[in-house]
Amino acid sequence: MEFITLENDIVKLKPLELNDSAGLLTAGSYPEIWSYMSMTIEKRKDVDNFVEKALMAKQQQTEFPFVIVDKQSGKIVGSTRFMNIDEQHQRLEIGYTWLTSAYWRTAINTNCKYLLLQYCFEQLYLRRVQIKTDHNNRRSQNAIERIGAIKEGVLRNHMIRKDGTTRHTVIYSITLEKWPRVKKHLQKLLVQSAV
Repeated sequence: MEFITLENDIVKLKPLELNDSAGLLTAGSYPEIWSYMSMTIEKRKDVDNFVEKALMAKQQQTEFPFVIVDKQSGKIVGSTRFMNIDEQHQRLEIGYTWLTSAYWRTAINTNCKYLLLQYCFEQLYLRRVQIKTDHNNRRSQNAIERIGAIKEGVLRNHMIRKDGTTRHTVIYSITLEKWPRVKKHLQKLLVQSAV
């Protein structure tokens, strides 16, 4: 699979590079971002570790990390990636998505998901895109449901969080057959957010 920069008038998703570390550190320096994430970016060593692991997974072709750039300011405001890439079964997962808290409940996330999903279904010709989140992360679940993904179930005792507690994981998906409906829904949301 080939991955490229994706962009529209609102957001740019560009392939992660080593020199993005400073922008990611600035964007990630808010503790509220990391409540439900498996990692934390607080210090330079955290962001260096994040970037190093992401680029290693990219080299192994198991993941493809992006930085999220706000087109208006030109600043990095978060990150997302394609992961669990399975060419044989024509599927992947969108994950490790985070935004600096100033951009929560803005048009950025909806635009990101639109660009990612459009690329998955219309350029890569995938059959399934999966998104998952912590069972306690209602904000994330609401955002995933808002874009039109279907909740498939909960993987019980799926992960161990940073603090040692058990995480159940809520699984969502969008399939090729549902993409036209989801696309139309997302386009409507994008028009509403532009008003």
